[in-house]
Amino acid sequence: MTPPIDPGNRHFLVVVADESKAVIYRRDNLSGPLQEITTFHNDAARQKTGDILADKGGRSFDSYGQGRHTLASEKSDPKRHLAEKFARAIAEYVAADVHQGTCRGYALIAAPHFLGTLRAELGHRTSTGPYATVDKNIVGESLDVIEKLLAAA
Repeated sequence: MTPPIDPGNRHFLVVVADESKAVIYRRDNLSGPLQEITTFHNDAARQKTGDILADKGGRSFDSYGQGRHTLASEKSDPKRHLAEKFARAIAEYVAADVHQGTCRGYALIAAPHFLGTLRAELGHRTSTGPYATVDKNIVGESLDVIEKLLAAA
């Protein structure tokens, strides 16, 4: 039997993210002050696609005949794959808090091109959706900016 959760230990999470950085804040109530909990970094998101790939696909002979062909163009976009992996790590953190029962709800503020990826990963891991969603890239902004956006959402 799991012990009951202390009501004073329950909180809301606010995730502010883009493809290269995510900051997770905690607040005790929906209008309370934000306290930074943790930061996630995805340094590979700032690299060029060519720097991420180790090398090109190479060339191969056919199993019969005289043909030769390239093995490239079989791979998906590496930056997209890394963004999904980064979103998965963030989603696992939030979902663990939700499943423990200490998280009353969460809000997402993310760059528009990353918000869908993050929502999809969270949808796979938790049945609760965000109480607020804002599609703006404000990673690195002050707490006042984040709180104003949440109040307007």
